[in-house]
Amino acid sequence: MITTADFRNGITLDLDGTLYTLVYFQHVKPGKGGAFVRTRLKNLKTGAVIEKTFRAGERVELAILDKRRMQYLYRDGTNYLFMDLDTYEQLPISEEEVGETAKYLVEGVTVEVPLYEGKPVGVEPPVFVDMEVVETAPGVKGDTASGGSKPATLETGLVINVPFFIEVGNRVRVDTRSGEYVERVE
Repeated sequence: MITTADFRNGITLDLDGTLYTLVYFQHVKPGKGGAFVRTRLKNLKTGAVIEKTFRAGERVELAILDKRRMQYLYRDGTNYLFMDLDTYEQLPISEEEVGETAKYLVEGVTVEVPLYEGKPVGVEPPVFVDMEVVETAPGVKGDTASGGSKPATLETGLVINVPFFIEVGNRVRVDTRSGEYVERVE
């Protein structure tokens, strides 16, 4: 158990059996009434962000997560198979636990898998992932001067906007935080 005075960005809290990561917090001392802490919490399972207010000094349960570096191997039906890079042990993780991260899972990519009480509670992709373009409209000569973009479908099914010079078969780097094109990679 910790108090609101121990809050730090990035810690994980167990609130009524649901795990949340503390994204933002602010101590507020109004002129009238007791102090409180305004927080923004991200649900580890769903990714939803909620706002919650705690009384100053209120005690909450701290969840200790064991983060492991794992390599994504392949998808097996409804499970994604990962290999622990330290023990070479394989761990299947369900679609629900992987969530939106599935859009960035390319075979061989190294991810962080937080474990709570020995069970995976999600998958954290690297900041940048390189993927191949499998479908996009051809670029028309002269279009590059406008600096526009066109939609492209990547190997995982993710659709992003790319510059006109990107063609089918090119590899592009994608920022997993925003889901946007960064650069073409060779």
